[in-house]
Amino acid sequence: MKVLIDNGHGSNTAGKCSPDRSLREYAWAREIASRLVDELKKRGIDAERIVPEEKDISLRERCRRVNAICNKLGSKNVILISVHINAAKSDGRWHDASGWSGWVAPNASQKSKVLAQTLYDEAAKRNLKGNRSVPSCKYWVGNFAIVRDTNCPAVLTENLFQDNQSEVKYLLSEAGKQSIVNLHADAIVKYLSL
Repeated sequence: MKVLIDNGHGSNTAGKCSPDRSLREYAWAREIASRLVDELKKRGIDAERIVPEEKDISLRERCRRVNAICNKLGSKNVILISVHINAAKSDGRWHDASGWSGWVAPNASQKSKVLAQTLYDEAAKRNLKGNRSVPSCKYWVGNFAIVRDTNCPAVLTENLFQDNQSEVKYLLSEAGKQSIVNLHADAIVKYLSL
């Protein structure tokens, strides 16, 4: 099984940061993606990042890269996780929305849904549910190209909120980074054993 890790946005993507600019989503997502790939390899899992570049790569190109690997290895032999940080609003202010979420496409396969549920269970174990209502299925549905236009099980993770002050502090801490990496790695290991 090949595990593909996508890191959201790029150094040239406007916005996508905490109100105090201490957290930039592109840099954080790349660090987490890199650490996650390293952790998965330590656990004997074949993993790679699909966007090693610092600048943003178009969604079309990201999907093309994923689908090329699916075509080579077979879609049933590949999974994709796209790592992001959520935002309540884009107004440059702090907000109270909190918590972790996993997103699948409206046309998601059952395997994508199971992967999202497995990821959510790991987030819940780490008390990262937040203050929002959680769907009974444990995942959210969104029309995101990276999960909609790829040919393998795919989940976009929103790892807390970049406009929630306490969550930003957590995301920037070593304990927070390691928790997010382990959340993903533990969920992937569980999913692959199903």
